[in-house]
Amino acid sequence: MTTLLLCDDQALVRVGLRKILDAEDDLEVVGEAGDGEDAVAEARRLRPDVVLMDIRMPVLDGIEATRRIASAQPSTRVVVLTTFGLDGYVYDALRVGASGFMLKDAPPEEIVAAIRVVANGDALLAPSVTRAVIEEFARRSPDEEPTSRPEPPALDELTPREREVLDLLARGLSNPEICERLVVSEATTKTHVARILQKLGLRDRIQAVIYAYESGLVEPGGSGDIPTAH
Repeated sequence: MTTLLLCDDQALVRVGLRKILDAEDDLEVVGEAGDGEDAVAEARRLRPDVVLMDIRMPVLDGIEATRRIASAQPSTRVVVLTTFGLDGYVYDALRVGASGFMLKDAPPEEIVAAIRVVANGDALLAPSVTRAVIEEFARRSPDEEPTSRPEPPALDELTPREREVLDLLARGLSNPEICERLVVSEATTKTHVARILQKLGLRDRIQAVIYAYESGLVEPGGSGDIPTAH
């Protein structure tokens, strides 16, 4: 059973989400919060598997609440709820530890599927979203020179093939696209990704993307560096 905490300042949104989620046998809503401070407190008290977190909330915004929960409770996954799609708020939330995001008006079956993906330990970030995060990172760091920063020692632990996979991850390729590019099986790609995360001490592929750019392993170079989805 996957336990859930719903965090949104609009009661109507919480009621709608609860109605959708309570219909699923493997999901259980164990609590609700109407602001970011309550969200952090309830997450600490209830220890849910997944927190659904609105970004714009009173007292404490969803980004700071996400940061506190992700830092204090690594086993609790946070999924950001947004009405606005790919904006800077989503980027910030992913950067502080969210495991993904979804739109509030997504079809019920997509919301349920998203929660299951995150509860299973995977990151909920489609390749197109990864590309948007990359573009946002490049936009925010126009004056930085990534190549001037020393390479983190942890990167030395990666094999040449693992570094290649990390580079492709950071450029927004999905596992099937990596398989096609490297001519390997999906199982092999999954193994490479898992080892990269383990060696670098990262939780999911979202963190891997951000790590690759912040460490200077990959340089934000604009849309020309970002492959097109098949």
